[in-house]
Amino acid sequence: MNPGTVNRRLPLVWLALHRRRRMLLSLLFGMVVFEALIVVIAGTIPPGDLFGGGRTPPGAFKAFSGSNGDVSIASYPGLLGAGLTHPFWIALQLTVIGSLGAAAVAADVESGTIELLMTRPVSRRRLLAERTGALVAASVLLNAAATLTLALGVAVSAPLREAVPEGAVFTAGLLGCALAFCLTGPVLAVSAVSRRRAHVVGAAVAFGAVGFALNFVALAWSPARPLRYLSPFHYYAPGDVLGHGGVPWAAFGVLLGVGLLGLVAAFRLLERRDLAV
Repeated sequence: MNPGTVNRRLPLVWLALHRRRRMLLSLLFGMVVFEALIVVIAGTIPPGDLFGGGRTPPGAFKAFSGSNGDVSIASYPGLLGAGLTHPFWIALQLTVIGSLGAAAVAADVESGTIELLMTRPVSRRRLLAERTGALVAASVLLNAAATLTLALGVAVSAPLREAVPEGAVFTAGLLGCALAFCLTGPVLAVSAVSRRRAHVVGAAVAFGAVGFALNFVALAWSPARPLRYLSPFHYYAPGDVLGHGGVPWAAFGVLLGVGLLGLVAAFRLLERRDLAV
């Protein structure tokens, strides 16, 4: 199948990605460099030495290693997990989700081009479906860049190979894709009803930042412990996966389920919306 045929079949997907190609390339480059730095740090400095000569970090630091259990950030799995939950990693993910999520509907409403687009034989469902496909593809690429960088680092470092189960890096990467989808669904629902792209970007940042903060507070303060179930970062625990291996099916189910509910809501809201208002 040649590129021209694909472009004709999915024009809105390729147009969305093409318009933001420079941003996406910059984000991919930034993700690779950041994860490579994490690997270098983990491979050259014993994790315990990073936190005051072997002292146990506070329990709240589990949030920064992507752990809900006994995986400390002062360990190889915890340090690599920190590379998949660091605020920089989260910021890159939210940039993709916020930018392409706003472009799904809200940006065209704000610029006044939505009515022109609807005069062509493009249904609302197709518009949202193809632009959702572009967002999901960009998120998968970003997570793949992080995963492959970590996987290469683990493969060439004997201490990391001994500490991280085979295949755990790829499971953690898939969990990252699930987290991105979990945030994508609600953001698209906001885009489906909003008239300003800034509202959609703000919603993406709020979902990500508030979710991480809620999980951090729940780990740091025992009375708030039950609140952890409200945060997507409770279910996204790459540190636990890297430390113990296995596939967290329940966590996958929750993250994908929330994203799917948000996506269904986005389609229903767009179908009922008066785009002229």
